[in-house]
Amino acid sequence: MPETVLVTGGAGFIGSHTCVELLAHGYEVIVVDNHVNSSPHALERIAKTAGRPLTAAYRVDVRDRAALAQVFASHQVDAVIHFAAHKAVGESVALPVEYYDTNVGGTCALLSVMREHGVHRLVFSSSCSVYGDAQTMPLTELSPVAPTNPYAHTKLMCERILEDVCDHLVEMKVLALRYFNPVGAHPGGLLGEDPRGVPDNVMPYVAQVAVGRREVLSVFGDDYPTPDGTGVRDYIHVMDVAEGHRVAVEHLDDRTGMRVFNLGTGTGTSVLQLVAAFGEASGRPVPYRIVDRRPGDVAELVADPSAVAAAWDWTTTRDLDAMCRDAWRFQERNPHGYAR
Repeated sequence: MPETVLVTGGAGFIGSHTCVELLAHGYEVIVVDNHVNSSPHALERIAKTAGRPLTAAYRVDVRDRAALAQVFASHQVDAVIHFAAHKAVGESVALPVEYYDTNVGGTCALLSVMREHGVHRLVFSSSCSVYGDAQTMPLTELSPVAPTNPYAHTKLMCERILEDVCDHLVEMKVLALRYFNPVGAHPGGLLGEDPRGVPDNVMPYVAQVAVGRREVLSVFGDDYPTPDGTGVRDYIHVMDVAEGHRVAVEHLDDRTGMRVFNLGTGTGTSVLQLVAAFGEASGRPVPYRIVDRRPGDVAELVADPSAVAAAWDWTTTRDLDAMCRDAWRFQERNPHGYAR
């Protein structure tokens, strides 16, 4: 029988693409999402893109243990991929309590329900932000962790909780994936990044400027110690991130306990380089203005992805041009997102 994977936050940007990846490889997929920062329309598009339906989808807040328990009681869940979380660095500085409540509280609630129903296999969506303002690049899994904002603190705290749980429950198998900056969209054009309100991440904002939905991109700082003064990030295609999560599920049984892997390309791209690449892909210039740095941001985050390559014989395959091209295709076909 095919394995059943429960995906929390499965209607979100990375979650929806991961659901497509799982469905394409024969998994049964259950989605749990409260749609605070996602659209229910994404669920329909997952099925259209994958060519087969989700097993089930529930509008449930992962912190609601009773509702979550009902989902587990209704299905034989073999593994969980946990995306559901708030994820904006700047917003986390303004709303730290909300971030700890959702990200840490939701993870604790999920772990409790999983234990009650005998589910011991988990892929956790972590973040490169746990490395903080690192001085040495690229970043390996052994690089020091030093979060600089509440969002990053919540991700590292969840990792610590998972380590403690694995020490307590010898049957637990957990893979925490510290992925870098997911961008792009499914090449079919039906799925992409559709944030509620003003985008917190640079790629959807660039795309909305290019399509005429917003006037100008604000670039937060041009005085970082980088080649052009703007922040440098390791951008990774969302389909590579999705594939990485599917491969992680396949490797959960390699051994018990907690393991951590970076997911990235190993190549750094500045904000201005990203803007130029997107202009090439869309055929439209992207106007921008330099503004003050944003609290909690750091100069550079670039992965050393060699550990996951050695462990799983897996690497990313899509470059920056593909990221921009696919993101533009989704934005052009869906200028106002999923709902309209």
